[in-house]
Amino acid sequence: MKPFKKIHVVVMDSVGIGEAPDANIFGDQGADTLGHIAEEMKGLTMPNMGALGLSNIREIKGVETAAEPKAFYGMMQEASVGKDTMTGHWEIMGLNIDKPFKVYPEGFPIELIEKLEAKIGRKVIGNVPASGTAIIDELGPEHMETGAIIVYTSADPVLQIAAHEEIVPLDEIYKICEIARELTLEPEYLVGRVIARPFIGTPGNFSRTSNRHDYALKPFGRTTMNELQDAKLDVIAVGKISDIFNGEGVTESIRTKDNTDGMDKFTEVVARDFHGISFLNLVDFDANFGHRRDPIGYGQALEEFDRRLPEVINNLSEDDLLIITADHGNDPTFPGTDHTREYVPLIVYSKRFAVGRELPIRKTFADIAATIADNFNVEAPQFGTSFLSNLK
Repeated sequence: MKPFKKIHVVVMDSVGIGEAPDANIFGDQGADTLGHIAEEMKGLTMPNMGALGLSNIREIKGVETAAEPKAFYGMMQEASVGKDTMTGHWEIMGLNIDKPFKVYPEGFPIELIEKLEAKIGRKVIGNVPASGTAIIDELGPEHMETGAIIVYTSADPVLQIAAHEEIVPLDEIYKICEIARELTLEPEYLVGRVIARPFIGTPGNFSRTSNRHDYALKPFGRTTMNELQDAKLDVIAVGKISDIFNGEGVTESIRTKDNTDGMDKFTEVVARDFHGISFLNLVDFDANFGHRRDPIGYGQALEEFDRRLPEVINNLSEDDLLIITADHGNDPTFPGTDHTREYVPLIVYSKRFAVGRELPIRKTFADIAATIADNFNVEAPQFGTSFLSNLK
């Protein structure tokens, strides 16, 4: 088969498709992000994903099973030990993370907070697991009065820093996050990401801005993105992809504000003439609806993604391959705010395909990296098996 000139990878952040075989280890028995959202919505309206084969993977209420699916379809199981964003994305690009990042359900150690306060010259308030919008509403007034920064975490291995842009200038917010990143590189902390969460507004009417910035660890090894970059091929990161990989293997980074902006910019990228991959993360599913346990909002976001999908497909040529998947689950009907250990969907489409069919269950997300490496004839990742030969 003639190699594809461009491969486009779309990560629908947190869109799981049913509990993984090891879900019990994570306390996630019964998790089913797509299935439970479809039940809450009394059926999802996603005809475009349905035509590609979404309900052929397993029946999703409201989504018709395609008699002749346009795409190859299946599921992937995560091999790494975590269920966070970085672990999922790194595995998609060829790594296997065998040591989990740390989470802080009781807040961060006091000695870490004291070190941070000493280095930044400001006090810290919060230091609890919390919803970002809720803790800003709660502690925003105190922050505005005292200048103390708001630190919080979640079920993810992240340290988040919120500050009002008119109280702490944006450059200072970023500098504080850089200091926190340096402090949490120490092995006893092993925080995956430090995230700047600037906000604006007045008490009772705060809103986060689009000036979020993630400070991630470098991947623990070379990924297929590095191999592509070294081969002088394009790696266009759209959304928070560059942050997740700390810029490693990225030849161009395009920031986005939300899913709508992400789809706008991704559609433009797909139409461009380049040689290599584009890699999009759509974070709203996870950040705005999964963690906030809002199945209706989540379902509406999925339907909006489906409505936008034809714009992407219309910009594909026969030299393009589109891969749609996810990085973990986040069942909004589950207790708590944590991600859920689930299979993720795998949809693989090209205008070359006369008709799609089922792919065997992938035992690692790294099969995507192996397939990309196979297509572009670069060194294969240590983990993963290419499915390129199955696409015929």
